[in-house]
Amino acid sequence: MKKIYTLVNQKGGVGKTTSTINLAAYLAKLGQKVLVVDLDPQANATSCLGVDKLNVAGGTYEALLGDENIFRYILLNERLNLSLLPASPALAGAEIELVDELARETRLRKALMQVADRYQYIFIDCPPSLGLLTVNGLMAAMDGVIVPVQCEYLALEGLGQLTQTIERVKSALFPELKVRGVVLTMYDNRTNLASDVVKEVSKHFPNQVFKSIIPRNIRLAEAPSYGLPISEYAPTSVGAIAYEALAKELLKGDK
Repeated sequence: MKKIYTLVNQKGGVGKTTSTINLAAYLAKLGQKVLVVDLDPQANATSCLGVDKLNVAGGTYEALLGDENIFRYILLNERLNLSLLPASPALAGAEIELVDELARETRLRKALMQVADRYQYIFIDCPPSLGLLTVNGLMAAMDGVIVPVQCEYLALEGLGQLTQTIERVKSALFPELKVRGVVLTMYDNRTNLASDVVKEVSKHFPNQVFKSIIPRNIRLAEAPSYGLPISEYAPTSVGAIAYEALAKELLKGDK
């Protein structure tokens, strides 16, 4: 079984990188060979796994620019048994450099095909935008898109735009593109608003919302500063329990 999923939402602060890192870490813990691909120039996924983005030898930037051997840039975290294709600040220039290149939308997909057979899961963490980097992420999502949505009112406003982008890529470039599921994040059961958002998102994406909902949790916010996923930083926290349940739900659905 080989699955490539892209986590995408053009809004920042919705738990996209947190979901990428923690899903990957728990699936690795469950015995899967997992690769995280950091496609965000901010390199948050890279930092969250304890890697200094200013000192990486190469990564997604080189992959997009056509490097024939991206495996040499993949870093293995032996403690987590988790692999990372890191990002660096150089990635910020990739959109401009790719503008006049042929097949610029499929550069990442082509690069990942070099290494895909080595992994059971590949998770691509996209930037909070709908530019060329994100389009590359969507084109590489061979098994679907995972959309993290924050349980707050403003998070709903961007869903229409994101859906339109997915449909445009689907109709023009990649007819097989689909939404694998929606992850509800930062849920606060003390508010009626959070429950309303859950209902609205479920209407927008019928039968596509994961049952495992991620609560608002201080331990999830703290973990990145230690360069650790929640499974290592605070494994008994409510955030950890929720992401473990989400990983198991995804794995079960993929079998």
